[in-house]
Amino acid sequence: MRRAFFFVLTFMVMVIAVITATIWLIANVVGINGAGTSLRIGSLALLVVVYILLRRGGRVFRGIARPVGELVDAASQIEAGDFTVRVRERGPQEVRQVSRAFNEMAEQLQAADARRRAFLADVSHELRTPLSVIRGRAEGIMDGVYPGDAEHVGPVLDAARTLERLIEDLRTLALADAGGLTLHREPVDIGVLVRETMATFESSAAEGGVRLEANVASDLPLVQADPGRIQSVLSNLITNAIRHTPSGGSVRVAVGRTAGSVDVSVSDTGEGIAQDLLPNIFERFVKGSSSSGSGLGLAIARGLVVAHGGRIEAKSQPGSGTTITFSLPLG
Repeated sequence: MRRAFFFVLTFMVMVIAVITATIWLIANVVGINGAGTSLRIGSLALLVVVYILLRRGGRVFRGIARPVGELVDAASQIEAGDFTVRVRERGPQEVRQVSRAFNEMAEQLQAADARRRAFLADVSHELRTPLSVIRGRAEGIMDGVYPGDAEHVGPVLDAARTLERLIEDLRTLALADAGGLTLHREPVDIGVLVRETMATFESSAAEGGVRLEANVASDLPLVQADPGRIQSVLSNLITNAIRHTPSGGSVRVAVGRTAGSVDVSVSDTGEGIAQDLLPNIFERFVKGSSSSGSGLGLAIARGLVVAHGGRIEAKSQPGSGTTITFSLPLG
């Protein structure tokens, strides 16, 4: 603001000087008595002031022009794809603030580019395994190495289903990120949905020696939600809990109400999550060393819950199990 005031003041003084000099010339031409000397002195004084202001303005302009030029050059490098470029924070306060904002933007772009590259590498890795199975089995059958029976065609179908799930997961994530996820909302009794979902996991939990428990509060209000999407969230959380709970352990699903929301928590008595991994478990392809999944399930769960206007969080201690809770707003 002070710089702008200075330039406006300089412009006004210059205008006054030009007007005064014009009047002085007219007075001399038409011969107004006594006007020439006083106007001449005033004009000279104004010209001296303008000269001083211009000298100072030139220094200010150079102090602004250099860092602004660096910003323009750095922006060109960003446009060319070089997100490592940074600028020096110098010059007037306003220019330093712009430089600081530019550097923060460049850091965010660099981090986003790194995530994009890592994401592409992870997707390529996840696709490679089922594709290798499909190609290897298909070539073996074509070459007569394997007979075309159910035993040898079965792995091909399993790999194809894995690819199908992975592609659908990636599609869901892309839609959630773009805000284009379609939700078919209707009044949903979350307690009933939880019990129905848990029933589908009874056999797999029994095979692993894991006990399933439900604790659903009474008189829960209905929630406006997409039952298919919320069931997908529940299925993902229960699957992970059973997978990471040893035989003899338990998985407990609790549903209750807090101010303005219905809360669902899935707790297990498994090995827990490493503390360095815990802050990032809802990111794509983040998984522990013992996980056999793709690392997309929790990222999808977060996307679906957030699309409903809810929130999701995880608490865990190594050796003491994990609890993941998500909340859906009422109304």
